[in-house]
Order: sequence, then C-alpha cells, then structure tokens
Amino acid sequence: MTEAMIGFAAIFILALMRLPLAFAMGLVGIVGMGLTRGWLPALTSTAQVVHETGFAYTLSVIPLFILMGNFVARAGLAHELFHAAYAFIGHLRGGLAHATIAACAGFGAICGSSIATAATMSKVAYPSMKKLGYSDSLSTGVIAAGGTLGIMIPPSTIMVIYGIVTETNIGKLFAAGVIPGILTALLLMVAVLFMTFRDPEHAPAGEKSTWTQRWAALRGIWGVLLLVVLVLGGIYGGVFTATEGAGIGAAGAFFFALARRRLTVKSTLEVLVESARTTAMLFTLLIAATIFANFVNFTSMPNELKEWITHLGLSPLMVVAAMMAIYVVLGTVMEELTMVLLTIPLFFPIVVALGFDPVWFGVLIVMVIQIGLISPPVGMNLFVLNTLLPKVGLGNIFRGTWPFVVMQVVALGILLAFPALSLWLPSFMK
Repeated sequence: MTEAMIGFAAIFILALMRLPLAFAMGLVGIVGMGLTRGWLPALTSTAQVVHETGFAYTLSVIPLFILMGNFVARAGLAHELFHAAYAFIGHLRGGLAHATIAACAGFGAICGSSIATAATMSKVAYPSMKKLGYSDSLSTGVIAAGGTLGIMIPPSTIMVIYGIVTETNIGKLFAAGVIPGILTALLLMVAVLFMTFRDPEHAPAGEKSTWTQRWAALRGIWGVLLLVVLVLGGIYGGVFTATEGAGIGAAGAFFFALARRRLTVKSTLEVLVESARTTAMLFTLLIAATIFANFVNFTSMPNELKEWITHLGLSPLMVVAAMMAIYVVLGTVMEELTMVLLTIPLFFPIVVALGFDPVWFGVLIVMVIQIGLISPPVGMNLFVLNTLLPKVGLGNIFRGTWPFVVMQVVALGILLAFPALSLWLPSFMK
C-alpha cells in the first residue's frame, strides 16, 4: 500500500509542476512498476498497454461517436433543436433558458460530448438570450449546466470509456443514462425557475409563437429524431453493437450534413482533424491511466483498502456515498475525466465487492463528472464559455453556475438513493 500512496503523491507533485496529468500518470506507473517488479516487466507491460489500446476494436467506438457529434454540429442541427424548443416555451419567463436546456438534451443525444454541447449552444442560444435581455449569469450558467447533459444522455463518450475500463456492457450503460438524463434536465429547469422567481429581471418573457410556427419548428428536427432512433434503437434492440451503431451514426451524420450542403472539402478536413485531436487526447489519457492502474493493482493497496472499509462497519450504501462526496470535492480542483481514471482502480473493485451493479455505479460516475464540469474554479465548461464569450467575464459565469451545481448534487443524491432509476431500462436488455 505504501508504494501506491507514494505513486499518488508523485502524480500530484508532478501536476503541481505543470506536467500534464496524463503524462504524470504514465510516468509514475512506469517508474513504479520498474521499481517494484523490474524494468523489463515494466517496459513490456507498457508496450502491451499501448498496443492493445491502439488496436482494440471496441475502442473504435470513441472516434466514431466523436466524428458523429462533429458532423452533427457542422450540419447545424443545434439551431433547429433550439428553435423548436423556443417555439413552445420561449414565451414564458425564463423560457429561453428552458429551451436551451431542452436543446442541450436533444443535442447531447446525438453528440456525446459535454464540451462540444456547451460550445455549440453558446453560439446558438447566448445571442438570443442576450438580445432578449437575459442576465449574463443566467445565460452562461444554463449553457454550461445544460452542456453537461451531453455526457449523460446517450450516446456518451464518458460512458464508453467507463465501460471499456471496467468491462461493463456499453449498451446497458447507454440505457441507464436515459432516465437520469431526463431527471437532471428537469432539475436544471427547477434551478431556472428559482433564479427567475428570486429576480424576475434575470429573464424577461419572449414572444409567443403560433401553432403554425411550432409545427414548422418540429419539422426541422426530423434529422435529430432519425439519428437517435437509428443509433440508439439499433443498439437497444440488439440489431448491432455499440461500435457498429457509432459507425452508422457517423455515416448518417456525414450524409445528413452533406445533404444540407454544410460540408466543403475544407470543412470536412476541419471535422476530421478536430475528431482526430480529441481522440488522441482521450487515448493518451486511457493509456496513461491503464499503465498507472496496472501499477496500483500490483501493490497491496486495493485489497488493504477493501479490508479497511469492511472493518469500519459502514453500510454499503454509505461507502458509495462517501466515494461520491470525495469525487464532488476532487471535481473542484481536478480535471474530471483524469480524476475518474485515476481513482477507478481503487473504487471500482470495492463497489463490485459490496455487491453493487457496475452499471449503476457508472451512472453515478457520469453524474459526478457533470458536477465537476461546472464547479469553480476548474470546471471545463466554464472555461470553454469564458473563451467563447470573453466579454461576459469569468466572475459572472461562476456566479451563474452555483444554482445548477446544487441541483446536480440533488440529482446525484436521488440516483444514489434510488438505483432503480438507473437500472430499470437496462433490465429489459439481454
């Protein structure tokens, strides 16, 4: 256990020295393995991890879903989603904010990335809210929080990574995210109601659309519905695997963007380069985390930690609740995906040993990542908005996110207390 603790300390020291966490995890894993098992086994293990990760068929789902999301964004479907939601509820006080959350949920169903969802909606929703007189704090807060729905509502790249690392069925993880995603969206809308009730000036009411305009707006989102039904319906129905579904989704998004004349040779190249860059970043994290996890598993830390928790006499649910509290705190100071990959080797074996369903734990993991993405001071979505909307100011963005952070913590508590919300839909899958 001592070797593993020294390894964790070394990672944090290297991170404080501004070495990227992926490199820090990989370096500590190789050196730790070399000192405890020998340098030849350490180098052999590292080479094997790099080879197996790079050539793993199941991992091809990651670049394909990323590619699908980028083509969808290029096709302009986010605009149609936002306008459809606005047509129905935009006339209410705070209606534009509610429409933004609904559009984020819809876009998340075909994107799978929190950052991409927040970045896209900042271009689609923020100008409309600004024009109508919405406060900057509410506007940016709702976009940042709504963006997190992209990793809960399937397909989700985070769920794919969790499923691969823990060998959990990805199709069941996708099914498990549907109800929690809807629950989170509804609670974010409650946060909007609270903010507008406390200060009506946050969000003036908009113009009411006619039913003719509403039906016209609904007709504009047929592409979204088609992609969702095609990809998720096929996966849930057992017609094809998650990897095959990702390929079909990427191809469908490409042809849809092509049919709408949104692609040129230059824009297609940009989509491919951006997808490759994002994929490379995620694979680097995966490889580094696996190398470090192998080192931790060779030490006595996982078994000793399980024994220590058993002797504490806590109920199994309290143990998981304590883990979630640790994640929420860590999410305020660490990059979220790295935080999870760093701790999964410790926490996951304990959760399985306590008899909990890995699918349920996966949903909880995604939920704490959502919270971390909008938790100051290092929430990734907050800095994405600060980059895209520099005139708003980081202070305004921070102030606007707190009600949504609170609601997501409430959502985490509900999912923790009622596992059936996550496990009901997966129970219908073979």
